[in-house]
Amino acid sequence: MRFVVFGAGAVGGVVGGRLFQHGHDVVLVARGDHLDAIKTDGLLLQDPDDEVRLDVPAVGGAAEIDWRDDDVCLLAVKSQDTHAVLDDLVAHASPTLRIGCLQNGVDNERQVLRRFPHVYGICVMLPSAHLEPGVVQASSAPVTGALNIGRYPSGVDETAEQIAAAFVSSTLLSVPDEAIMAQKYAKLVMNLGNAVEALTGPLQSGDELIRRARQEASDVFDAAGIAVAPRGHDAAQREHISMRPIGGERRGGGSTWQSLARGGRVESDYLNGEIVLLGRLHGVNTPVNELLARIATEAAGGGVTPGSMTSAKLLDRL
Repeated sequence: MRFVVFGAGAVGGVVGGRLFQHGHDVVLVARGDHLDAIKTDGLLLQDPDDEVRLDVPAVGGAAEIDWRDDDVCLLAVKSQDTHAVLDDLVAHASPTLRIGCLQNGVDNERQVLRRFPHVYGICVMLPSAHLEPGVVQASSAPVTGALNIGRYPSGVDETAEQIAAAFVSSTLLSVPDEAIMAQKYAKLVMNLGNAVEALTGPLQSGDELIRRARQEASDVFDAAGIAVAPRGHDAAQREHISMRPIGGERRGGGSTWQSLARGGRVESDYLNGEIVLLGRLHGVNTPVNELLARIATEAAGGGVTPGSMTSAKLLDRL
């Protein structure tokens, strides 16, 4: 089995790097300065205990890959970029390519299933960072993270079990789950705070914006009849994930914070915006999530830096 990791940023770079480091066949798909740095110097993977430079193959797109029957594609791009990646894959890869969604949100699997028949949801618990070309960081060691997997929309098959085994062999916890989307909906609830962290800085316990955003999600899920994994379902795995500083510096923030810090686009339309969409479909008002999705997107478009706002001022805009 060869892993083609589309998107070699924080999550994709760390997962692809760990797989390659532990003997698996891997190709990274990256772009721009990051791709150039990997091609020139390899991928530098740092964790709290060590760093390793990996001479992992890297390309700029699907056309540069000599596709094989044993390939598994792991999508690790932001949700807003999934459609373009699928266009690239449809043009160059096998129509029976197996694709795993190593992404936040719950919309990517649906997008992939429109184009490819074999789709796998992967619930990502992986504290990681990518802020400079050629470098990714894993904030937890010796266990890097947890990547539970299941077939979409439900079920477990041999491919899911093989991918899980590859993860486990590469310092990543992984359990096949027939109802993986229930885990991903639970993760979505947690990710509703990403925009708050990016806009206002480090999250405060009991933040009213996050509390209200998550309550809206609960109301929407009830109205839509969506199954969500219970709180604490992943407690046993979380016990093995220990975030520590790297080179004396703590991880700055989550994926949305990192996107703002790099001046990139944010995926809030697929996190808070997912709750807004479901609310509109099922007659549930979601003003907090609507505000957060809109302000985060405006901030990214306007070059706003992380932590430039306050929760109090955001609440005043409701």
